[in-house]
Amino acid sequence: MNSMNQIETNMQYTYNYEEDEYMTQEEEWDRDLLLDPAWEKQQRKTFTAWCNSHLRKAGTQIENIEEDFRNGLKLMLLLEVISGERLPKPDRGKMRFHKIANVNKALDYIASKGVKLVSIGAEEIVDGNVKMTLGMIWTIILRFAIQDISVEETSAKEGLLLWCQRKTAPYRNVNIQNFHLSWKDGLGLCALIHRHRPDLIDYSKLNKDDPIGNINLAMEIAEKHLDIPKMLDAEDIVNTPKPDERAIMTYVSCFYHAFAGAEQAETAANRICKVLAVNQENERLMEEYERLASELLEWIRRTIPWLENRTPEKTMQAMQKKLEDFRDYRRKHKPPKVQEKCQLEINFNTLQTKLRISNRPAFMPSEGKMVSDIAGAWQRLEQAEKGYEEWLLNEIRRLERLEHLAEKFRQKASTHEQWAYGKEQILLQKDYESASLTEVRAMLRKHEAFESDLAAHQDRVEQIAAIAQELNELDYHDAASVNDRCQKICDQWDSLGTLTQKRREALERTEKLLETIDQLHLEFAKRAAPFNNWMEGAMEDLQDMFIVHSIEEIQSLISAHDQFKATLPEADGERQAILSIQNEVEKVIQSYSMRISATNPYSTVTVEEIRSKWEKVKQLVPQRDQSLQEELARQHANERLRRQFAAQANVIGPWIQTKMEEIARSSIEMTGPLEDQMNQLKQYEHNIINYKHNIDKLEGDHQLIQEALVFDNKHTNYTMEHIRVGWELLLTTIARTINEVETQILTRDAKGITQEQMNDFRASFNHFDRRKNGLMDHDDFRACLISMGYDLGEAEFARIMSLVDPNGQGTVTFQSFIDFMTRETADTDTAEQVIASFRILASDKPYILADELRRELPPEQAQYCIKRMPPYTGPGSVPGALDYTSFSSALYGESDL
Repeated sequence: MNSMNQIETNMQYTYNYEEDEYMTQEEEWDRDLLLDPAWEKQQRKTFTAWCNSHLRKAGTQIENIEEDFRNGLKLMLLLEVISGERLPKPDRGKMRFHKIANVNKALDYIASKGVKLVSIGAEEIVDGNVKMTLGMIWTIILRFAIQDISVEETSAKEGLLLWCQRKTAPYRNVNIQNFHLSWKDGLGLCALIHRHRPDLIDYSKLNKDDPIGNINLAMEIAEKHLDIPKMLDAEDIVNTPKPDERAIMTYVSCFYHAFAGAEQAETAANRICKVLAVNQENERLMEEYERLASELLEWIRRTIPWLENRTPEKTMQAMQKKLEDFRDYRRKHKPPKVQEKCQLEINFNTLQTKLRISNRPAFMPSEGKMVSDIAGAWQRLEQAEKGYEEWLLNEIRRLERLEHLAEKFRQKASTHEQWAYGKEQILLQKDYESASLTEVRAMLRKHEAFESDLAAHQDRVEQIAAIAQELNELDYHDAASVNDRCQKICDQWDSLGTLTQKRREALERTEKLLETIDQLHLEFAKRAAPFNNWMEGAMEDLQDMFIVHSIEEIQSLISAHDQFKATLPEADGERQAILSIQNEVEKVIQSYSMRISATNPYSTVTVEEIRSKWEKVKQLVPQRDQSLQEELARQHANERLRRQFAAQANVIGPWIQTKMEEIARSSIEMTGPLEDQMNQLKQYEHNIINYKHNIDKLEGDHQLIQEALVFDNKHTNYTMEHIRVGWELLLTTIARTINEVETQILTRDAKGITQEQMNDFRASFNHFDRRKNGLMDHDDFRACLISMGYDLGEAEFARIMSLVDPNGQGTVTFQSFIDFMTRETADTDTAEQVIASFRILASDKPYILADELRRELPPEQAQYCIKRMPPYTGPGSVPGALDYTSFSSALYGESDL
């Protein structure tokens, strides 16, 4: 009601009414109707109450409508109150002509407002003519309370009727068609109150059959809560066949003026709600970005030290376990994080677009959580990941090499230790002191054979030392025991050399005394020793471990083995020749019945040993054949894995490159509606996602290759790392391209851009994008602006560049181009509009109270304002006053609040 008072006080009428437009009430007014006592009674009561509702603002009222206006004083006062204008100074005399003068001043003022008074004169008012007085008051009501009502291009009575119909349309049992019979049941009045103040009345409990109760309820609530005085009696309305139309119109117009201010406040509240809803959503998106960024950066922070840990394991099993953990990371842990990173960038771009569209300041994440920070952390993760995989593979190769060398060392060391076992004790014997000449000579020859054997084992000792040195250089974990064993072998070898030299010197001194030598034994010894060494070397070679990485290498070993087998017939001939020498010795002894032992004194190699070792060689040959063929089969299997992987990689790699080029080309060349472009990109994305099973299959083949320890592939230039990086880049590119089109759609819809305008923007951008990379440099952009008619000076161009390239990258994106083209004409909310809306809710006060916010806004947004508004400290401040001006400016980044 306060808003109604303000409107009545401040309203200035400038409309010039024509006679046929306004004075139609005289034609409609059938003066004879006023003779109906019931209607006269209703008009008296209604008009008196209406006049008093305004006169009380001036501290007075009337009791009898035809008597209290006779002197013209209160009539002039009434006009001043309802118009807000000053009338000429009234005459204070009590004579009749004074009264007529005052009434004439009032009537002249009414006429000055375009109202033609027919048959109403000052004398009749001064004489207390009820009929003329009521007619005059109705004219005032019609002019100042009803005539200016305007609803959907209708005004006055029709406008008020249309307003009532609109407000009561949703209510059952209410059908407003006029200002008499339609109001008799009281439901129309209750519906008007409930429509605007549902807290004051429970419409569902009203009874159509209780019209008096309904009317009294409405009038009591209107008088108590809406400051609308009771102008009618319920019984008069119900018991009159046709209630007085003017009385009803007068009373209903009070409801219109009472609620018009509330509707204005509702509009202001809706604007504030809209602005606050946008701000709350933006804050939620900011908090969500901060949370996701923190989680992703924390995961990267935890993962990088794990990938940078280069502490080697001592066994192949431990390193294989590390490799399996790395595979789990690549297959299970990293892919969701790739999606999170991509989604985080999309959310950031969407948030910035929403802030830009709603005229809010750009979002600046916390320190260390910018998109560039996340990209940098991700790049460090990728670098650590690449180095980690290379290190794992190198460590596995190293451990494999170490295990092979260690086993080879153990075999050669065991062979040498078996050979060297007891040799020192033999060399230390002094059996030659009591031996015969033949025995001494035999000892000498035997020693010569030993020296030959010793020289033959020199290469083996050198190989053992070389293997031990290589194990040390490769940081073998059990290098200490290897070094200890090697040192013992070398020390023993030096001792054997010294002892051999000493025994030779002793035998040569004794040789002069001993001349008889069994040439046959000597020949056996000379031939048997090399043959024995050959057999030992052959057995060692046949049992030697090998490691190859290609079919060519294993075929080379097979060829060498075939060459060895080709020498076996010759070796068998030598074996038979040696055995025939021993047979000849035994034949001579038997022939001459010699009482000497058949044992050859010159050789430690026996016939049984030769036979045994020869049988051993014959057993090892097929075993060697089998192991070589098995390795050949394994290399063929590895070759099939290489070819299988290469066949897929050579298809997938170019496919990924082609898709990348198609997406890049489509982002530049696509025309037509953005929705069609979005559908085309969605189809690209669908095709790419459907292609993922090929990537998974290639991952499976790559795992088989790694498990087979295949480290090279001559059939393709693509590695699994190339495919992974290309696939991840393809997913990120299509997602970013879709996000760019979504951003363009959001900008188009928010800015009201037509599809034709968007196509023109795209055509202009593509024309000046000389490099066809989706970017314009500064010279291209300047040429584009000039072609569209911009008159550019250096200062103006610098201002425009600060808008489209705020970071100084030297390029202009299509999104920045669209933002620039639409920014100048954008219809967005401003801080001034929000401040004006708050001022309406605060009834023109420079501050607003918490209760006013709770009354006009939804609870959630009212609490949001109360929590964030600073206290008002300006002139006229009261306890609890809130500063809505600073708060509104802060929403748009225009203050330090």
